Amino acid sequence: MQAKQVFQSMSPYTPGKQIEDVKKEYGLNQIVKLASNENPFGYSSKVKKAIPQMLDHLEIYPDGYAKQLRDGLASKLEINEEQLTFGCGSDEIVDIICRSYLEKGTNTIMATPTFPQYKHNALIQGAEIIEVPLINGYHDLPAMLDAINQQTKVIWLCSPNNPTGSLIPKDELINFLDNCPSNIIVVLDEAYYEYIERSKKPDSISLVQKYANLVVLRTFSKAYGLANLRVGYSIASEEITTILNITRGPFNTTSISQLSALMALEDEDFLEETYKRNIENKVAFMEFCNEVGLDYYDSEANFLFVKLPTSGDQLFEFLLTKGFIVRSGEALGHPNGVRITIGSKENMEVLQQRIKEFLANV
Repeated sequence: MQAKQVFQSMSPYTPGKQIEDVKKEYGLNQIVKLASNENPFGYSSKVKKAIPQMLDHLEIYPDGYAKQLRDGLASKLEINEEQLTFGCGSDEIVDIICRSYLEKGTNTIMATPTFPQYKHNALIQGAEIIEVPLINGYHDLPAMLDAINQQTKVIWLCSPNNPTGSLIPKDELINFLDNCPSNIIVVLDEAYYEYIERSKKPDSISLVQKYANLVVLRTFSKAYGLANLRVGYSIASEEITTILNITRGPFNTTSISQLSALMALEDEDFLEETYKRNIENKVAFMEFCNEVGLDYYDSEANFLFVKLPTSGDQLFEFLLTKGFIVRSGEALGHPNGVRITIGSKENMEVLQQRIKEFLANV
């Protein structure tokens, strides 16, 4: 059986090391996973208490329109409910956009390195990939504009960017949107939006109302701590949203995930606590990096990309033996560094000691 030719040069997504696998491999009893940017503080206790009550009628299909979550989110964001598309994580929305707008003979523009699923899904649709290198961790927006041609259909902006954590400044974002042709879809991926320092947050929702070609992506997987339940969403014009919902599968989010996301959305205290503790622990880790002479990118997310005098794989392997899983830069398209999720205060303090041990032997 012959699949698309492009699959001959592609491979499946390779996830980070799993906790149980590392325990067995290194004979460890405890593992701290700081590789996937999950919320180390868990998720809303209100969701935890309510989940047992959500287990009735699993034989019935979920609401394909996600009416309750749709109404709650539309009210909170002050938008029309017809501007929302829900997905099995924002990853699925990326796939839906690619399937809706990209095909052979078109191209799509993105930064490099950035979230790899933009490229992965675009390649499957037969589109040409145009990658524009980051500058000091930031999107080179002028170069991205210069790369546009008649075949360009979608441009991806990841802000804060994964894996660098860098935020596109508000004025640069608006200038980009002003100068991008209105017939090109611009996707602003804000998976880490809730972690952004308040004074720096762009008013992305108002930008959607102003720029009809803008699609904003967000998720319940990161700050809300519902990564396992897989709920992401997009906010766009009703015209774009209609197209995305035609492409979307009819039952792509479950009843449990929809109701959990709604309850998490309403628990503002948990979100605020996550925001504050992430900043405190991230600042402390940045101060540690300064002390030991390690450079890093400015990050408005719940992770820090730390540059190293060695390969990222070396620190990655060393930390594995000490019970810490981080993400090597080599696996992310950025050699000589590691992306480290900001964990609890206690775990970050132990991690710092382990990094000191590593540096002492470099």
